[in-house]
Amino acid sequence: MASKSTYEFYKDDLKSIPPTRAMAETLICDPRVRTVSAAEAYELARRQTDVIQTDLPIYPPAASRLGLPEGATVLNNVHGRIVGRTAQARRFYNRMPAAERRKVLGDVREAFMALRERPLIKAHAVVGLDPDMMIKATIVAAEDDAMNVFNWLVNFTPYEELAEQYEASTVLPVPDIIVVGDNHWTVRDPYYHDEGGSQLALVDEDANVMFNFGMRYFGERKKGTLTLAWTSGMRLGWAACHGGIKEFDFSECDDAPKNIGKRSIAFFGLSGTGKSSHTNAVDNAGTLPAGSSKVVLHDDAFQIDSEEKVCRVWEPTLFDKTDSRPLGHPEWDYCISIMNHGLINADGKVLPMGQDLRNPNGRALFDRDLLGDYVNRCRFPDLVCWLTKDTTLPPILRFSNGELAVAMGASLMTRRNLAENVSEEELKKLVFIPFANPFRVYPLWKDVEAFLGVMDHGAQCYCFNSVGFWKHSDSDLNPIPLKTSLTLQTSILLDKLEWRDWDLLPGAQIPTAETVNAVLPGFAETYDPDSVDAREAYLTTLEDRFAQRRRFLEQSDLNEAPELLVRLVKALRITR
Repeated sequence: MASKSTYEFYKDDLKSIPPTRAMAETLICDPRVRTVSAAEAYELARRQTDVIQTDLPIYPPAASRLGLPEGATVLNNVHGRIVGRTAQARRFYNRMPAAERRKVLGDVREAFMALRERPLIKAHAVVGLDPDMMIKATIVAAEDDAMNVFNWLVNFTPYEELAEQYEASTVLPVPDIIVVGDNHWTVRDPYYHDEGGSQLALVDEDANVMFNFGMRYFGERKKGTLTLAWTSGMRLGWAACHGGIKEFDFSECDDAPKNIGKRSIAFFGLSGTGKSSHTNAVDNAGTLPAGSSKVVLHDDAFQIDSEEKVCRVWEPTLFDKTDSRPLGHPEWDYCISIMNHGLINADGKVLPMGQDLRNPNGRALFDRDLLGDYVNRCRFPDLVCWLTKDTTLPPILRFSNGELAVAMGASLMTRRNLAENVSEEELKKLVFIPFANPFRVYPLWKDVEAFLGVMDHGAQCYCFNSVGFWKHSDSDLNPIPLKTSLTLQTSILLDKLEWRDWDLLPGAQIPTAETVNAVLPGFAETYDPDSVDAREAYLTTLEDRFAQRRRFLEQSDLNEAPELLVRLVKALRITR
């Protein structure tokens, strides 16, 4: 088997079992906590007061795989004020002072006491689809939270479905994952984040345990589980990737593309930066050459093994925003579950409207068949792309310096969006999310080392700006249409661009006017950083953005690795 049970992992020294793990394991061992299948969780979820059954059929192959009855329809889990992730609720057990740990552990034991007053269920899943990267996971919840259990089984893979492959998979020196959730937890204590009720997401990455209390949103269970999976992969020396990756095969094309053969490209960016659009684009807005083919690994979560030169996937489904999928969109055919959707009675059928009409951040779980051809492992990324929202950067940059490339990833700049539970004021701020992964629970220097390894093993790094490029000011911009970005993606895949050094940022390059205008007429003139209006204001803003990047890294836990910090900060220099 792959990961290890609590006993198998700690049997040589049972006294080393962390208390968080001991509490979770004790709960799992209670015979009154009954194990449910996906079909049983679905039936329980249909009875929840915050769940509405629609007339949209669940994608039939997925329904069959999950053991659901023929004709099963999609369930809509609807919430109140909070319809996104709440980062402020996260508490990191291994970073707490001793007194704080004792307090939180006492509160968690009380939470478990309250949870056990209701009928409890548990379910088992396999996280990871490649036989060299499989971890067993267990979720525990009350029966009145069965919707989250069902969605969790959909998002990962019910254990029974992969039992044979799992038992034959590579043994990994990591413990199984355990997630415990209670939507109805309440406590009056200013220590905990409170927004209409107390909230706690307690992470113990060493024990591979997470508790979600007072949090309804499924994304908390999903990303909590992935947080532990990514961290387990990091223990094994694999780079954790909150991103998408696809692999192209140009060998059946005519002329020059044929000589490229296979090439993979990865995208890292938060919601709204174009990660899914870049990863899942059918034909890159019609710019791919005839005869090319592609497979997608995933658009959200994978791991890079630089030594073996492969990437491996964690999930069999897509957890997507649906603001661009209106009523009747063909991709609804692949739907398995939805949350926080407005519904409408259309010709006697209750259907999801999409488009975020009820609230921001409407979400759906789609089968991966939506992507067309997909794989559970693919080649090492030939191209790595950071997706940023920085108005001072051209639509695309290439990095000739690996340290600058990693420094840009470690200080990836974006803006908050409505997928996150933050204030209106926070939505206006520029923020830094290293490598687009807000779920990192280990020191940043470990990610920096991992991605330096990716660059050292041959990946070429780029940066795409998806917000718009300075025209007259930071708010008066030349837009960067998605089709432009997709055309640029195809151009770098096919080596159509030549590059010149960008004198303002040593180690960065921009496309030569002749080669980029050949694929996008007028591009060089529209997005030329040397001919922007209000150039002095532009240069001042550009310098400020890079000063912010340097300050962010200097104030991060990269201070634990001072040599790395110096190398990255030195690379982030604007020269006039």
